[in-house]
Amino acid sequence: MADSPTPARTNRERTETTRLALIEAARALFVGKGYGDTSTPEIATAAGITRGALYHHFVDKRDLFRQVLLREGEAVAADIEAATPEQLSPREALLEGSKAYLNAMTAPGRTRLLLIDGPAVLGMAEVMAMDDATSAKSLRQGLERAGLGKGEASLDALTPLLAAAFDRAALAIDAGADVEETRTAMLWLLERALSPVRKR
Repeated sequence: MADSPTPARTNRERTETTRLALIEAARALFVGKGYGDTSTPEIATAAGITRGALYHHFVDKRDLFRQVLLREGEAVAADIEAATPEQLSPREALLEGSKAYLNAMTAPGRTRLLLIDGPAVLGMAEVMAMDDATSAKSLRQGLERAGLGKGEASLDALTPLLAAAFDRAALAIDAGADVEETRTAMLWLLERALSPVRKR
């Protein structure tokens, strides 16, 4: 007798394959043409499915764009996690994670999607909430493990400020700034934050 769960599992795999094809096709078009100039028929054609199938998986183009951003954010967080194994000290992990973030943001189109088009399409509040669940979450955990936020500056205030500095560095690199100089400056800033506060 055939194992009944197999067809359901196959359907789930088929659904995930279709969703992934749509997300990848949409990503390429959003990067190449911009969100506003990309239509859902174009995305469906690029993914090799019908427009009706697109709307079966996503509410609308904005919903699909949201899923593209979520996938990008998760990829950045995964790169940070891979660069920060448990055997590193908290300080080393924070510095290595910072390098990993800047490297991850050099993936073609990623800075535009997450830092430029994302806030314009979804609004800053929603994009920041996504960030809080991915790379900003990693940053906060790193800062906390390194002992920051226990003195004069609260972790709640420090995390978004440092995250904004990292985003600004990523934007600068994307715009053509010297990668090594920008990375060095960002790590210098982080080192200053990690240095004990000197009493006057």
